[in-house]
Amino acid sequence: MNFDEIIDRRGTHSMKWDMMEANYGVSPADGIAMWVADMDFRPPACVTEALRAMTGHGIYGYYGDDAGYRAAIGWWMKERHGWEVDPDAILTTHGLVNGTGLCVDAFTAPGDAVVLLTPVYHAFARVIRAAGREVRECPLVNEAGRYAMDFDSWDGLMTGTERMVILCSPHNPGGRVWTRAELQGVAEFARRHDLILVSDEIHHDLLMPGQRHIPMADIEGIADRLVMMTAATKTFNIAGAHTGNVIIHDAGLRARLGARMAALGMSPNSFGLVMAEAAYSPEGAAWVDALCAYLDGNRALFDAGVNAIPGVRSMPLEATYLAWVDFSGTGMTPEEFTRRVERDARICVNHGPSFGSGGEAFLRFNIATPRARVAEAVARLQAAFGDLQ
Repeated sequence: MNFDEIIDRRGTHSMKWDMMEANYGVSPADGIAMWVADMDFRPPACVTEALRAMTGHGIYGYYGDDAGYRAAIGWWMKERHGWEVDPDAILTTHGLVNGTGLCVDAFTAPGDAVVLLTPVYHAFARVIRAAGREVRECPLVNEAGRYAMDFDSWDGLMTGTERMVILCSPHNPGGRVWTRAELQGVAEFARRHDLILVSDEIHHDLLMPGQRHIPMADIEGIADRLVMMTAATKTFNIAGAHTGNVIIHDAGLRARLGARMAALGMSPNSFGLVMAEAAYSPEGAAWVDALCAYLDGNRALFDAGVNAIPGVRSMPLEATYLAWVDFSGTGMTPEEFTRRVERDARICVNHGPSFGSGGEAFLRFNIATPRARVAEAVARLQAAFGDLQ
């Protein structure tokens, strides 16, 4: 596990690196890609070996007998999160953005509203609107640089047209690991307003030291309306496999989603299943432990550097590898601070407004890259805002 190794991803059809110029006008020759949420690290050797065995065999036919794959998911969730998963409750989707779209399709109708706790992962709103549904934003409260939930306020925003709420746990982009009390509050909010609760927990393995993720499935009184979404893709940097798990223990809910998947003729790709089964193993667990320790070092370096810039503050990162940086203290317009980051520092980042209400003064930085590159990014940012020193 050499996370310090600089691997050149340019010219490999990498969205993160090969689309920099088209999307930002920043050349990959001297720019730093810190936008798309994948890592610049190789996955654990067990994943590569599993793929090597596939290519060595040389025939890539239809995948059958996924019992081992389901068992690996069950082992991982029990071992890492204390969550007992019924193997029959697992539906496999083409990644979790696809899983989100399927849930919107199966559990809501055109014109219905879907609740988002904003700012939140931008693909949720994109999928909801593309399906002809309405996004109902319930803003998180920024309490001294840390997001909190405001159920009293959110209750007042409900109109009766809402049919679903999507939770991002841990939170992207704020990096929060929600407490049991907060999760219980979300469950009660969903029941109070008769909402299906879709809990996207794709970042649940990417925890800073000392943090513990609580699966929503561990919260009482929500099983009859709960849809859990997990994936090996974010954890092990195999996002191109586009393989996600929608886990629904309620038989009625599961049948509704399964019916939509059957109607669309969906089935998983074999490469994704093989990689996920290999990753969900003791070797994969050791790799994740080392990864999280390394990411914590990157977090400390990045936070110290950007927080030294007057008026700039990175939210404390409890999970994920996505730093959510507040530029409001600089007094600059979003256009000005974004220009400095992208044009002067030549760093490609996600723009805060794309995450919904509350994101206007923020940019999101992906720090899952070799530490030398994080250090270079910090130096460039300090230079780009050097007049504030």
